[in-house]
Amino acid sequence: MREIVLDTETTGFDPALGHRVVEIGCVELFNHVATGNEYHAYLNPERGMPAEAEAVHGLSAEFLSNKQLFAAIADDMLAFIGDSPIIAHNAGFDMSFINAELKRAGKPPLPGDRAIDTVLLARRKFPGAQASLDALCRRFQIDTSGRDKHGALLDAKLLAKVYLELIGGREPGLALAAGEVALGQQATQERPPRPARRHAPTAEEAAAHADFIATLKNPIWSNLSIT
Repeated sequence: MREIVLDTETTGFDPALGHRVVEIGCVELFNHVATGNEYHAYLNPERGMPAEAEAVHGLSAEFLSNKQLFAAIADDMLAFIGDSPIIAHNAGFDMSFINAELKRAGKPPLPGDRAIDTVLLARRKFPGAQASLDALCRRFQIDTSGRDKHGALLDAKLLAKVYLELIGGREPGLALAAGEVALGQQATQERPPRPARRHAPTAEEAAAHADFIATLKNPIWSNLSIT
C-alpha cells in the first residue's frame, strides 16, 4: 500500500487572505514504511514574508525570490502524489493551501477525503494529551536534534515515523529497515531436533484397558495386544 506524507510551509495561516505556500515536502511510504523516495520544492510566493512566519521556518523573501512558482511544479508534485492517500499533520491546513495553489494554477483540487489527519489519530489514541508534532516526537522518542526550525521535508520525514507509531509501531520480530527482512516476514530461529519419546502404556494402564475390553461383546480389540 502506497501513501504520501505531505507537509507545507507558508507565509501565514489562511490562503483566503492571500497567504501562499513557500515549501512542499513529500515522503513516499510503502506498507507504512518510508522508501527513501521524496519530493521537495521551495517556491516563490510572489509576495512578502511576514516576520512571524519567517521566524517559524526561516525562509526569507530574498531566499525565495529566485525559486520556481507553484504553477511550474504543480504537475511534478501531482505526479509524485498520484492517487495515493495523503498523510498530513493538521491535514485541513495543508490541503487548503495546496488546493488554493492548484486553483491558481488552473488544476483540479485534491479531494479532502484522501487525507488522513495525524492530529486526529493522536487525539483518539491519547485523549487530552498534546498532539503537536514536537510533542508526539517526544512521546515516541523520535530524534529531533537536527530540527532548529520547521521545514516541510524534514517535518514530513518526522511525521512518517510518528504515523508509524500512531498506527501500531514496529512489531517485534519484524525488520522494517530497508535491506533487511521484508515487511511481514517473521524472523525464524534454528532449533535442534528433539529425540522421539515413547508413549507406551504402563502395566496398570494395560490391565485397566483389558478389564474394559472384557466388558464388551465380541470386541474387535480382543484380537489386538497392547505393548
